[in-house]
Amino acid sequence: MGIAENLRKIEQNIRDVCIECGRDPQSVRLIVVSKTFGGDKIKEAVQAGVFDVGENYVQELTEKRSALADDRIRWHFIGHLQSNKVKRIVEWIYLIHSVDNEGVAMEIQKRALRLNRTVDILVEINTSDEFSKFGVKPGQTSDLLKRISRFSNVRLRGLMTIGPFLPAAEQSRQAFRLLRNIFDEANAGGYLREPMRELSMGMTHDYAVAIQEGATMVRIGTAIFGAREKATT
Repeated sequence: MGIAENLRKIEQNIRDVCIECGRDPQSVRLIVVSKTFGGDKIKEAVQAGVFDVGENYVQELTEKRSALADDRIRWHFIGHLQSNKVKRIVEWIYLIHSVDNEGVAMEIQKRALRLNRTVDILVEINTSDEFSKFGVKPGQTSDLLKRISRFSNVRLRGLMTIGPFLPAAEQSRQAFRLLRNIFDEANAGGYLREPMRELSMGMTHDYAVAIQEGATMVRIGTAIFGAREKATT
């Protein structure tokens, strides 16, 4: 199947899962992850009506944005973000999913203030306690959220996690449920400037479980574009 057909299948699956668990299908946003894939494939996805595109690497993101020059695309940065790379995306990024320390948040704040812009972010949490993954530890999350909430030009929209890469999708449920619990507790805590709305969790192998546990954004690449091409960045 082509990209458009793959998208229709994923969108139908999202609708089916939402209906099964009593959620509005419109409450879940599909983000197509185009890491290592060329701009031609992103164009196909956009032509099929999907405008949220996620990238893992700053260089790849900026190159694709420049080459495509399509203002309809909402660019999401979903990879690990270093403070020295913030300046390259802060002026136009739609949403940063992967803030996991105060230093990066402070750099976003500093540059966004100069631009008179408010930048939307998610805080990444390592809910599976894996050394190979980035993200703040669950027990340190509330402290980080409190500090970020003080920044005037950084808007905390929600939380993000990556489920464990295990054979069965069901094995991700605990990590997703933990993120949802942290989300609910933070919203009820009274220390945020405004309630968080977004839970970014779930990829090709486990997005159905993520939706069942409350995901509002799912990040899917392989099921749409096929097997990954070799990364060049």
